[in-house]
Amino acid sequence: MARRILSIWLPRLACETALRRRPVEGPFALTQRVGNTDHLHCLSPEAEAKGLHRLMPLADARAIYPALVTRPANLTRESAALDALLRWAGRYSPMIARDGVNALVADITGVPHLFGGEAELRADLQDQFSRAGFTTCTAIAETRGAAWALARHGGGIARDGELRAAIGRLPVAALRIGDATVEGLRRMGLQRISDLTPLPRAPLARRFGPDLILRLDQALGTQAEPVSPMAAPPHFGVRLTLPDPIGLQADLMAGLSRLLDRLCDTLAEHHKGARRLCLELHRVDRETAHVEIGLARAMRDPKRIAALFEKGVEQVEAGFGIEAMRLVAHVVEDLRAEQLGPTSQGRNDDALADLFTRLGNRLGFDNVRRLLPAESKIPERSFLVVPAAYSAAETPPQRSGPQRPQIIFPPEPVMQPSLHQPGHPPARFRWRRMAFTTLRAMGPERIAPEWWFDDPAWRAGMRDYWRIETREGPRLWLFYTPQSPAWSVQGEFA
Repeated sequence: MARRILSIWLPRLACETALRRRPVEGPFALTQRVGNTDHLHCLSPEAEAKGLHRLMPLADARAIYPALVTRPANLTRESAALDALLRWAGRYSPMIARDGVNALVADITGVPHLFGGEAELRADLQDQFSRAGFTTCTAIAETRGAAWALARHGGGIARDGELRAAIGRLPVAALRIGDATVEGLRRMGLQRISDLTPLPRAPLARRFGPDLILRLDQALGTQAEPVSPMAAPPHFGVRLTLPDPIGLQADLMAGLSRLLDRLCDTLAEHHKGARRLCLELHRVDRETAHVEIGLARAMRDPKRIAALFEKGVEQVEAGFGIEAMRLVAHVVEDLRAEQLGPTSQGRNDDALADLFTRLGNRLGFDNVRRLLPAESKIPERSFLVVPAAYSAAETPPQRSGPQRPQIIFPPEPVMQPSLHQPGHPPARFRWRRMAFTTLRAMGPERIAPEWWFDDPAWRAGMRDYWRIETREGPRLWLFYTPQSPAWSVQGEFA
């Protein structure tokens, strides 16, 4: 059986994807910044009719047609649209892959008879894409290179045994070679592929490099070029269609429990855990309610996850009833296997993670934070404040020396200190509008600034820290700067 390759080119994929969300009347183009200049990335047919073309500087395009409507290109959205079309086009072949940023390629060997022939398959594909609002140009040939060339020069079908005649009339640019090579061939009078095929390969390779020979041989079928589709990533989503509409919270939670059992089994097969889940409740009146939760750490325990959905499900307005439910884990992480045993450490970790999860869903996961130790002698740099859901607890390193206070804050100046005696803290001072009398003092602990950081707070030089017990009760952490004589309070002991 002869090999048959289908090439699907979507020349306006980016524009048509953008216009599906926000339609625009008249000439339209997407722009992309290259260096310090905006260029046209993709154009609508109306914009091309005004004499504009791809890669034209936006300033030149405005000069030709000032009323051009533009938006910045979204390459991520364009790639996602192509991935969605790739999954849908799997109905025409199980061997289908991306071919650049706006094209697909499929091996349809043995498939066309299911659609009535190659012409019928091609017509059906173009009709389906047209209904979806996408402009396509398709071609079928024996090789991937030939199908690529035909799709970008009018499309069509190269019958078995007619490959050389079908692509021979095409320009040399259809061989997927660089612009410099195309220009060099044209200077030598080699305009079409048929001009290259009778020439000896060695002189061409010496003059234009091996890439020209490789692309020519791939197009003619002398050099193999397989279609290698990437394995589709696993989809962690389950759906439940109900025989009769439901509306009670108990019924919704029962349906959710069934969905969670199936979803967690799928997660376990791939050694994954969910971090964010979304429950979609489809009502009889075609409206959809969403309940979304986040998890402080990856999890696949159905009972613990179900408990987090209760509050959101309780607030759902069921209307005339819920007829379908869909649960999707759209953010997952690797979840290693854990050894179960009699110790309670795992249960303690789960309880703490559940607490972070409940607080995070109410306050925001970035607002639930924990302290982590940092390697620095400077008090305010000896710890980090990070979101608890995205970090793991760390044991502070053992340190020797004087005890540090439980509360550290930015330095606050001491007012009206008593006459300072070298090597002694003030006997009386005022701080936060209160008067204090020193009862006991321990110190000093000298800390020098880190010279590799330009910290304005430490420009006064080294500090001598003292632990002060006052007659009024507070136990304070004071420091003195010898190079710029002054006293300040930076912490308080419990």
